[in-house]
Amino acid sequence: MSILSSLYSSVAGLGAHGKAMDVVSDNLANVNTIGFKAGRGRFEDVLGQSVSQQVTESQTGHGSRLAGVDQVYTQGALLGSGVATDLAITGDGFFITRGNLQGNAGSYYTRNGQFNLDNQGRLVNAQGLVVQGYQADGAGNISGTLGDVIIASNATSEPRVTTQATIAANLNAASPAVAAWDPTNPGTTSNFSTSMRVYDSLGGEHTIDVYFRQSSPGNWEWHALADGDEVVGGPPGGASEIANGTLTFDTSGALTAQTTTASTVDFVGAAPGQAIAWSFGDDTASGGTGRAGSTAYAAPSAMSNIQQDGFTAGSLAGINVTSDGRIMGAFSNGDQRVLGQVAVARFRNNNGLARTGSSMFAATVDSGQPLIGTPGSGGHGSIASGSLEQSNVDMAQEFVNLIQYQRGFQANSRTISTADEMLQDLMNLKR
Repeated sequence: MSILSSLYSSVAGLGAHGKAMDVVSDNLANVNTIGFKAGRGRFEDVLGQSVSQQVTESQTGHGSRLAGVDQVYTQGALLGSGVATDLAITGDGFFITRGNLQGNAGSYYTRNGQFNLDNQGRLVNAQGLVVQGYQADGAGNISGTLGDVIIASNATSEPRVTTQATIAANLNAASPAVAAWDPTNPGTTSNFSTSMRVYDSLGGEHTIDVYFRQSSPGNWEWHALADGDEVVGGPPGGASEIANGTLTFDTSGALTAQTTTASTVDFVGAAPGQAIAWSFGDDTASGGTGRAGSTAYAAPSAMSNIQQDGFTAGSLAGINVTSDGRIMGAFSNGDQRVLGQVAVARFRNNNGLARTGSSMFAATVDSGQPLIGTPGSGGHGSIASGSLEQSNVDMAQEFVNLIQYQRGFQANSRTISTADEMLQDLMNLKR
């Protein structure tokens, strides 16, 4: 190698280490960028002669160059934010977004899950790109077509009519028997009462008072009364009996049988003939224990459970995302329903992805086509809601690299100084 060649080799080394310093600077600058993946410089040597020359000839190197920058796709630490629309992927995969980024429309992939809802109810990132996934219908059934995740399309909960009512109570076996039931004077012709709410086909709320009367030891009647003004043909200002039946208990207080005599009601303005199935426990006549529900022990009458399956109309009060990417909507009426599901894409070669800025990547021929699926399936990572993935930059390692590149830069600078001195001595030979 000539002295001049050594100069050019050192210049190449200076350039390579200078570019490597750029990689370190980029990593350190993004140490707090959500979803950022650190870069790693890849050096390679440069031959001064053709590789086709005979192997017996001297193949002198002409320095080094930075052949490329590889992204390190190790998992970053998760940072809890408490914001339901902040999502992080644990494992392999990227969020899929679609829209216009820096004037180029298309699909982009990111690990940055800082999402929010725009004015159209779409789940978007800070650049306005729409998160892709699977939409759900009004019943919570998820479609198999990939598209924009739109929360607003399911932002209301339709009312549900009450069709079932379950009551569990202990009816005091020591209560005195009441001679006769009088619907116009229920308080004095019953032993115990409770109240519950039911809903008609319009979501209208109605308070139902349920009275219990012991006609003889172990034999009880129950009567469900609604406001007469809310029932078609009901007595104005009075109560209208909409359901009744009997309960039978054995000498150990277990429920042995239950009957329902009438169980339909016509609420004003709602669909007529609303049928409600009443249940008071698992009676032995139906194969139950007789104790998981209503009982008749010699203890004060008290309620233990009241349930019904109806509710009024409601609006979306909040959302939560499960580990498999399902977006669960919580409504003001207590209803919960699946609104959609976030999709995740993974690639056979993550290092083939092209950086496009804003923590986004684009697919290339080297990366291969995206393998799209639901979180937690087929090798796709799962979702952590209310969390963000921090940058995976290791500051200690970056400072070690910084020192290493600095020393390499200094060594190449020293080589240039030495070659210069040698050239100067060569020029002095003529004198």
